[in-house]
Amino acid sequence: MREVLDFLRRLHDNNRREWFDAHRGEWLEVKARFAAFTERLIEGIAAFDPTIRGLRVQDCTYRIARDTRFSADKRPYKSHIGAFVAPRGKKSGFAGYYLHLEPAGDSLLGGSVLASGIYCPEPVVLRSLREEVLDHGDELLQAIAAAPGFRLDTTNRLKRVPTGFPADSEYADLLKLKDFYIEKPIDNRSLESDALLGYALEEFRRTQPFIAQLNRAVEYAYEEMR
Repeated sequence: MREVLDFLRRLHDNNRREWFDAHRGEWLEVKARFAAFTERLIEGIAAFDPTIRGLRVQDCTYRIARDTRFSADKRPYKSHIGAFVAPRGKKSGFAGYYLHLEPAGDSLLGGSVLASGIYCPEPVVLRSLREEVLDHGDELLQAIAAAPGFRLDTTNRLKRVPTGFPADSEYADLLKLKDFYIEKPIDNRSLESDALLGYALEEFRRTQPFIAQLNRAVEYAYEEMR
């Protein structure tokens, strides 16, 4: 992924349409390289998580162009690239496996990371996730512990336990969360070598029980909505 990161680093420093147009050929090469990597990533994850079988690259990847319509930041392009491998694709609302490549210090996530879980779930799904925590919080904590090196992100959370849940629950800190995902930085040695795919698959495999438990709650919420 060295070539991918090098292009993203230069894009970060020259985030203008004129520069991008002049280097569009490079971008197409980077895009094709990352698509081939993502295809192998999907296949590898499907070997231990059959819920994502049948996904295509386009089901898991994103456009490089930013939507600047409602943003004060008018830079036209992202300086990162990522793939979110989740049941039924990136827009399904299910928890999944996210690989994020970004030059260190460029700062959406502070560098390249692996993350597993669900981000910004809709309200009915969030409630179902919290009910899962209330009923099986010990199982969730065990699933997190089974993925050493990953940490639970607690950035986006409430100050108090939400209405309808016991404030004195032993899982109060989990109940306050508005996102449920764990993340781990990608070490430079793996990032700069051809071993990234194997490294990512090995790490994601450890998070599969966490994903399975979250998606049990997500599936229940969607069934209730039908």
